[in-house]
Amino acid sequence: MQAVLEKLIHPEFQQSLAELEMLKGVEKKDGILEVKVDFLTFASPVKQQLVQALKEAAGEPVNIVDVTEQRSTQPALGGGALPTVKNVLAVGSGKGGVGKSTVAINIAAALALEGARVGLIDADIYGPSVPPLIGVEQFGVSMRDHRLQPVEKFGLKIMSQGFFMKPTDSIIWRGPKLHGRIELFCTQVEWGELDFMVVDLPPGTGDVALSLSQMVPLGGAVIVSTPQQVAVGVASKAIDAFGKLNVPLLGLVENMSYYSCPGCGQPDNVFGHGGAREVAKNYELPFLGEIPLNSTMMEASEKGMPVVVSHPDSAPARALRRVAQLAAGRLAVAAVAGYDAVYENTLT
Repeated sequence: MQAVLEKLIHPEFQQSLAELEMLKGVEKKDGILEVKVDFLTFASPVKQQLVQALKEAAGEPVNIVDVTEQRSTQPALGGGALPTVKNVLAVGSGKGGVGKSTVAINIAAALALEGARVGLIDADIYGPSVPPLIGVEQFGVSMRDHRLQPVEKFGLKIMSQGFFMKPTDSIIWRGPKLHGRIELFCTQVEWGELDFMVVDLPPGTGDVALSLSQMVPLGGAVIVSTPQQVAVGVASKAIDAFGKLNVPLLGLVENMSYYSCPGCGQPDNVFGHGGAREVAKNYELPFLGEIPLNSTMMEASEKGMPVVVSHPDSAPARALRRVAQLAAGRLAVAAVAGYDAVYENTLT
């Protein structure tokens, strides 16, 4: 039976399960076939598809046991900051006001819900918005053995400049101080072993993105835009900037893509529609999805909860979970098959 199952083809990699060494054990237990599977990444976008294919190929009752070990995009010899993090995922935007922080938080929370060990760095030093969006309003963090201890909530380990300032305080720093604070977050925080570190970048293409690209082996970046032409135009600049910094792009997300009525579910293109998808097409980049706008997103943010936690069945939550799955899947593709394979992959 194992030989039959090993011949199945992975829909993302176009390789057999045997080639990818995904089957970790096949045996009968109490008359039921137990199949241990390493899905290569938490939040695999094709997990259910693979489970169904395994059950059909077996032709008998099957118990699928998930024994996933997260693949890593870290250099083989390590080095750099965040050496205990397997994948560093930056979430950026060309301009402010596109909901980038909300998307970053929900990607992180969605990955944690899938069983991954996840950290979240709020790298927007001037305007840290993660603390209120996750419902953590505090001044200062604890120390242990001369290292900062991240705040923990929703299964995430979190660090933000917002924990070191009052809500009404402003930060007036030049580049070197910004670099120093990012270095502090990356080297002096007790992160522990993590599968993913999601970094919420400040809007634009300034000092922080440059510092991170020099300091951390970034596994990839996701760019968030809204549909309006001015937003997608600036998103193109962000694509160009990440290219110059040699940061792999995993794809684009169109946030506030359309208004989704909670009552009837009918869409309304309040800000236009499809601009980010068109940019992704023009640059031959993956398009990760459209996040609809409705009141559940606002309510979740106001309550300091990721919408994937507070309203898991809502249209925005479903779309954000899919974005997280596709980002995780593309990081796994990069780790196993290289970054060229990421751009050959058309899974949406």
